[in-house]
Amino acid sequence: MLPFEAPVMCDQLSNCVWKVPRVVADQKTRFESDDLLRKLQQESEAFLATGINLPLVFNPCTKGYGEGCDFEREKGKVHIVSRFIMNGVCVRWRGWLDLHQLDGIGYLEYDEEQAQVEQAMLKEQFQLYNRRLKEFEEKQRAYHRRQERHLSHQIEPQNKRTEFNPKSMSASNV
Repeated sequence: MLPFEAPVMCDQLSNCVWKVPRVVADQKTRFESDDLLRKLQQESEAFLATGINLPLVFNPCTKGYGEGCDFEREKGKVHIVSRFIMNGVCVRWRGWLDLHQLDGIGYLEYDEEQAQVEQAMLKEQFQLYNRRLKEFEEKQRAYHRRQERHLSHQIEPQNKRTEFNPKSMSASNV
């Protein structure tokens, strides 16, 4: 178990570390080309047969269930719509479940609206990363310039002391 200070430490670390993007750069292409996502686009009873557990998330509301649940559309069934990110792609699961038999049908569809939101966040994340990278590189250059200046000031006096000057030599030194 993590100590109480862990969130504070994690918050500080998040300022230093670049986060892994939640989505891929070209979500639509991934949605259309990924074998698993293409398979799950087909309306099917067999989501569980693929070994997939879907994290269906619902927002709380006044009726006690989220906007993605419709118990009134058909008697004995609940129609569900849930948004999430799967394999780096914003998707929506649409389907229904029989409340008595606990089986149903569903499919995945590409969530264009949420994909645009996530794409904007991804772009912002890359811009922040690039800005931090430039700042880091500039700090490195400044540090190296200071080091070079510091070393050159240390070497100059040593060179002056060790210079050979034949005029300063006397006949007694020979």
